[in-house]
Amino acid sequence: MVLRPSEVACATAKVAVVGAGNVGATLAQRLAEKNIADVVLVDVVEGRPQGVALDLMEARGVERHDRIIVGSNDFAATAGANVVVITAGLPRRPGMSRDDLLLTNGKIVLDVTQKVIPHCPGAILIVVTNPLDVMTYVGWQASGLPVNQVMGMAGVLDSARFQTFLAMELGVSIHDINATVLGSHGDLMVPLPRYSTVNGIPIDRFLDADAIARIVQRTRNGGAEVVELLKTGGAYYAPASAVCVMVEAILYNQPRILPVAAYLKGQYQLQDIFMGVPCRLGCQGIESILELDLTESELADLHTSANAVRQNLDKLRQLLADANLKWEG
Repeated sequence: MVLRPSEVACATAKVAVVGAGNVGATLAQRLAEKNIADVVLVDVVEGRPQGVALDLMEARGVERHDRIIVGSNDFAATAGANVVVITAGLPRRPGMSRDDLLLTNGKIVLDVTQKVIPHCPGAILIVVTNPLDVMTYVGWQASGLPVNQVMGMAGVLDSARFQTFLAMELGVSIHDINATVLGSHGDLMVPLPRYSTVNGIPIDRFLDADAIARIVQRTRNGGAEVVELLKTGGAYYAPASAVCVMVEAILYNQPRILPVAAYLKGQYQLQDIFMGVPCRLGCQGIESILELDLTESELADLHTSANAVRQNLDKLRQLLADANLKWEG
């Protein structure tokens, strides 16, 4: 059997997951058990990444894969990683918004990015920490990486939730559902029913306006709904799956058209901001950004979402300046 170049690269691929909490641990499991990459888990809590890694390694005899998972408290262990995923940060608690985590997680993302990227300067950086769009900007500034090598996981998860709720409502297989969500990863995200279909058929052929509006609102509230039910933390299975799809597209150079938080330079009439938009992902990271033909109302909603991100970005910039923290790489 002759391996394609992407398969050869993937055979030796390494992913560094910064943060060995629920999202990071579940992502490591997905990557190893799907045979996508070796994984190094890094966390500041002594013993946590080592214990998670050992537990996952001991499952190899059952799952029958040969991927290597290691844990460390030393960022030097990430050397040579093809992809770095930052999951480190505090999760939401009931009653909290993603924006409530602004300063605490801003300091964490700034710190870990500055520590990890010197060990793997050619890596592609994926940020998962909330508030996602702001933290992705921080990660970009702190890393000094080109914008095509930095992205946030948002739209894949939000679109997956939209797809799930549509499939549940219609009683059809998830395989037949395609849905699109743009904007920030928060209450002002912009689900696009006009670009959502059931086996290619627009969803308004199956659902009335009230039902669609209800599903759109549940999608916007999808993360908070999980938080309220769990009471002790946020979602992690679905977020880990969303990151895994992105990593797979990059390492296998498939490529995929996926909605991710990307740096915009005029697309959708937006500048100098990371927002969830459909992108072509491949081995170079974000290879191109697709501009959908939006209505005036959809574009206005996207700009409302962007304005909220800008406000938080300006607030965090001032807070970090007050703390004498430098966030530019």
